Amino acid sequence: MSASRTPSRAQAQAEARRLVGEHVERLIPYPPGKPIEELERELGLTGSIKLASNENPLGPSPRAVEALARALTGLHRYPDGSAFYLKQRLAAHHEVTPEEVIVGNGSNEIIELLIKTFVGPEEEVLFAEQSFAVYPIAAQSAGARWVAVPLRDYTHDLEAMADRIGTRTKLVFIANPNNPTGTIVRREAFERFLGRVPDGVIIGLDEAYFEYVTDPEFPDGLRYRDRGPLLVAMRTFSKIYGLAGLRIGYGVGPGHLVQYMERVRQPFNVNSLAQVGALAALDDTEHVARAQRVNREGLEYLSREVIRLGLAYVPSQANFLLIHLKRDGQAIYEALLRQGVIVRPMRGYGLPESIRVTVGTPEENRRFIRALETVLNQK
Repeated sequence: MSASRTPSRAQAQAEARRLVGEHVERLIPYPPGKPIEELERELGLTGSIKLASNENPLGPSPRAVEALARALTGLHRYPDGSAFYLKQRLAAHHEVTPEEVIVGNGSNEIIELLIKTFVGPEEEVLFAEQSFAVYPIAAQSAGARWVAVPLRDYTHDLEAMADRIGTRTKLVFIANPNNPTGTIVRREAFERFLGRVPDGVIIGLDEAYFEYVTDPEFPDGLRYRDRGPLLVAMRTFSKIYGLAGLRIGYGVGPGHLVQYMERVRQPFNVNSLAQVGALAALDDTEHVARAQRVNREGLEYLSREVIRLGLAYVPSQANFLLIHLKRDGQAIYEALLRQGVIVRPMRGYGLPESIRVTVGTPEENRRFIRALETVLNQK
């Protein structure tokens, strides 16, 4: 094609807009962070710490690392498309049948599978505002309608959510603990909510952080599988097991729902290393216990220090803390970057004066507090 016939950037963008549906045109993608190496290059820093993505500061399960090393010679083979051994092991671990388990490319894929399988174009997905950012993205990308209900005291307002369920509502997502607030809905409120959910409405219970919970009133979603509404509990190996880079999660729900999700699921959606790593990590109870202890002690330290600095926070049952700064959170985030500390600004969640910080190692937590105090004292 000659240079004179090459479309301009504006023409190419206009052509692309004509090729996509309105639901894709209006879609705002998930904002990924830059690689830490690139941020250091741009800012002229070394030795930065990342406390922005709720990762396990202890790293991956050592048992998983050993198993992965042994599995590397088999990478010329396709993965087990049914995740047979992992589903068997998860079923035994949770005392369910393998037919009630579906494995995905992170729990994100389970969210997408629920929407793609069960929600039609004129039907609605319901979730809370200031909750996991993937819910609206996944719903809108599938062409589904969605409704967000405001939080109450930084927690899912289950009564308001139940009131909002209508004839078009097909799927309700509840993040418990919630991201980015770290709050949970407790057993009594959850059971009352389940009693109000009409027949035919599916509950997607997102429990990505449940291993960190210490509140005895936390309602374990797997205990409610046979108590009324259609409930699919979603969990992940990305957090407490430290396998975020392998992208593996799973859902547990009624077998008659899971069988249809399996029809929509892409073949080989979970790679072979992810399956091997997850199998080994499930047996690494020592790593899980250590991660829980480090997180509990880290939350206690961060909470004390935040109060000492004259700030406020939302009490958390997860592995992060939502901190209210009483000033522009984006500016504090950028100033912390220059100190070599990466956190998550909360403007996109409607919390412009807040940041979310992941609980790190004891030294990382201390470094964050030192950097935050330095930044707060700057004019």
